[in-house]
Amino acid sequence: MKLARIGPPGAERPALCRDGRYYDLSSVTDDRFFTPDRLERIRAATDLPEIDMTGQRIAAPVPRPGVVLCVGQNYAAHAAESGSEPPEHPVMFYKAPGTVIGPNDQVLIPRRSAKTDWEVELAVVIGTTARYLASPEDAVAHIAGYCLSNDVSERDFQLAVSGGQWSKGKSCETFQPLGPWLVTADEIADVQDLRLRSWVNGEPRQDSSTKDMIFSVAHLVWHLSQFTVLDPGDVINTGTPEGVALSGRFPYLRAGDVVEVEIDGLGRQRTPIGKAD
Repeated sequence: MKLARIGPPGAERPALCRDGRYYDLSSVTDDRFFTPDRLERIRAATDLPEIDMTGQRIAAPVPRPGVVLCVGQNYAAHAAESGSEPPEHPVMFYKAPGTVIGPNDQVLIPRRSAKTDWEVELAVVIGTTARYLASPEDAVAHIAGYCLSNDVSERDFQLAVSGGQWSKGKSCETFQPLGPWLVTADEIADVQDLRLRSWVNGEPRQDSSTKDMIFSVAHLVWHLSQFTVLDPGDVINTGTPEGVALSGRFPYLRAGDVVEVEIDGLGRQRTPIGKAD
């Protein structure tokens, strides 16, 4: 299933996307539709009213997650372009939940920023609590589904004035476009074989596959559960491939740019870039 939230900020309603059409789920569930009981109710629902999508906003499919956990340098080529060796263990950092916006909402370049960057990523949405999982194989049952994510980053904030950790460069307002959908796990045949791509102003930037991850999705969920409790609705960004501005091959973002990101089966974002007042 492809699940979405439709409407202006603060007035979103849950929706099912099927064959390019959207159906109102308000009679079946609230917009925290990622738990097993709600997913079962959605699967059994019939005669859902169609939503007229004219002028409608598609919101992030997860309303303000409890936590956004991020994994850094999880693609070997990206680690290399960042000047680092592939990590021995997953690199974990936090991103403020308030950064989450819709897939086509405007990203704001922060005040004093000179190095705002894009990062197409596969995001995992937790469906049931994961705590001290016994093995990576156990992780799959705790995943509700997957989302397209852009882990927007300010590299000076992240690296030059970080104080030793990365969250300053990750937690600026609007720095987490998410969606358009939460795609349930059963819809994805092989999560380790999905193509990821990004463009800036129509020019290609990233083009890779999740098969190039250093640590698999299942390994990441298992590993993170050893250090923190993962709750329903929590989001995990699983890392980005090579092709970002940090590489030195491309300019950083400026107001007026448009960033597009896409993952097979998870949709596409088209994000205009503005500037914080």
